[in-house]
Amino acid sequence: MKLWGILRSLTVLIIALVLFNAVGRADSSIDIDRLTAKLEPEIQRMMLEGRIPSATIALVHEDRIIWTGAFGYSNLWARTPAVPNTVYLIGSTFKTMSMYALLQQMEEGKFRLDDRVIYYLDGLKIKGENPRKPVTFRHLLTHVSGLPGDFGPHAVWGETVPPSIKEYLSKSLKITHPPLTKVVYSNMAYTLIAYLIERYSKVPYRKYIQENIFDPLEMKDTAFAPRPDMEERLAIPYVIDEKTGSLVPTIRLKANVWPAGIVYGTVTNQAHWLIANLNRGVFKKHRLIREDTFKQIMRRQYNQFNGPISAGWLNASTGYGLTWWISQRKGDTYFAHSGSVPGYTAFMVGNLDQKTGFAILTNGHKSHKYLYNLAIKAIDLMKAYKK
Repeated sequence: MKLWGILRSLTVLIIALVLFNAVGRADSSIDIDRLTAKLEPEIQRMMLEGRIPSATIALVHEDRIIWTGAFGYSNLWARTPAVPNTVYLIGSTFKTMSMYALLQQMEEGKFRLDDRVIYYLDGLKIKGENPRKPVTFRHLLTHVSGLPGDFGPHAVWGETVPPSIKEYLSKSLKITHPPLTKVVYSNMAYTLIAYLIERYSKVPYRKYIQENIFDPLEMKDTAFAPRPDMEERLAIPYVIDEKTGSLVPTIRLKANVWPAGIVYGTVTNQAHWLIANLNRGVFKKHRLIREDTFKQIMRRQYNQFNGPISAGWLNASTGYGLTWWISQRKGDTYFAHSGSVPGYTAFMVGNLDQKTGFAILTNGHKSHKYLYNLAIKAIDLMKAYKK
């Protein structure tokens, strides 16, 4: 029965890969036909090896999306083919957007990166903080604050709901080790960032993100709560059943740390975010962040912690900039970030020097290494097939 389940799942994926891939392209200085002839077999290989039911992909060059593709089934039971506007959880790729929102407040003079966070918390306390080793804003944005990971899951259709940001932080905000002693990926830190954005701007966090990130970037299909028309396009989250080896749907989740990545979106919207970063904080002549701030974002902050991040990205040069992972490869600077929630894995990467980028959304579970390998192949192909 276990073997039959595996074969059945693989057959479904093969059929989906062969029959259902939606592709769009734009005129570009990159030879898209030659590129995709090489890339599409790699996509198929990635999905089979990674047991990924569906994937939507966007390639970016300079200020445009030059190609989109959608492969596999967003719903295995209904045999629903994925399309470029299929909706997935984008996970922690959203942290990079929240970082921009916080730094917009810094640019208004509300704080400096090396200020103590506790000075701005309006009565909240960071339990366990040593005044001689304070948590700073730079620590929050580089996962060296000493705050724990945390998650706090709630079933979307369950009887419990996440508390308000302030209520959650009032009960949970604490450090487990002194800042700058090690890297611990912290969802709690980005929930605190949401609180700070709200406090500085005097605008509810969701509203601030909508008006200052999503709207200027024309991210019309990215939301904290999917609209009904987005829900109609939602990909089902899948995991691999440990007993049978089959792909099975898993429960949809909310979380106490929802500002850290419980956000829904499409790959074309993710590509808009890539464009803004490849163009140093500018999207369609709208500047989100100043040039000097952008340089800080893309600079590795603490080189003592350099090395592959999150299931192996990218090489020994990789380290945190401000939220983005920053790497050097073949003389070029890369920025990247993944996102992972049960049943979904997302990834995006940009080559700042070549001004090329790759974004992918999937309903595969913990598929990071497969997405990373495909991303590098795609970036290298864009460079190889420049006209």
